[in-house]
Amino acid sequence: MAFTYSNETVMQAFRLYSLLAMNGSAAKERLQEYMADDEVRGLVDQFASEVDCAVIAAGDELYLIPLVRLSPFHVSNDYMKRTYLRASAVNADLYLMYLAMIVLIGAFYDSYQSLEPTRNFLPLDEWAVLVQERIDSLKEHDEEQLKQFEREFSYNWSAIIEKWDTMDDIKETAKRQTGNTISRLSFLDTVRRFLLEQQLAEEVGPGELALTGKTKVIVGRYFMELEYNRGILEFLYSLDERKKNAKEEDQHAVDLEN
Repeated sequence: MAFTYSNETVMQAFRLYSLLAMNGSAAKERLQEYMADDEVRGLVDQFASEVDCAVIAAGDELYLIPLVRLSPFHVSNDYMKRTYLRASAVNADLYLMYLAMIVLIGAFYDSYQSLEPTRNFLPLDEWAVLVQERIDSLKEHDEEQLKQFEREFSYNWSAIIEKWDTMDDIKETAKRQTGNTISRLSFLDTVRRFLLEQQLAEEVGPGELALTGKTKVIVGRYFMELEYNRGILEFLYSLDERKKNAKEEDQHAVDLEN
């Protein structure tokens, strides 16, 4: 059964969608407008779906988020390189940037299958340690396995390892990284800037990041879903799970012996 909408409803929905398309978000008044009228909300959602996006409500705002890489609202690799990375940046820099973002988001949850955050903030130096743990985990796979995973996930894991390893070691005495040096903290500071500008994270203290309401909604709806993460989370964290299971089995065997 086809729905018939009044011209006023269609135009109201289109104006709201146009605002989201132009700014990526809309403030409290528009959120109320979206939530109050089922017909307007349905039309806005349809408009967004046509460009492979979704509309989400988080806090007092509405957001338009791309769901697939082919969406015209997806942040392109060229834009990321041009805006956030050095002029000499290559795809490996982007791969490492994506990995750092996955690690940051994962740090707030007790597993890649959980939906509720288990911590309030993440210090920059701890973020660097967690990225190092993921890199070390990747290194436990031999070269042939990594090549197989590269074909499966379209991520160049070997290049990610090499890019991270060739960066300068973190200087524990550094209080501020401005991006002028190629250090791990400096690189994470670049990722931090992207997350802040995209409203995916917020600063709650010096060098301390928290997830925004927008990110929590995205994680709850899409981040943990295999359809969207393509198994990357399971791959990155499954080694931890195998180690945990092996440790529990070893402990169980010891208990039986005793």
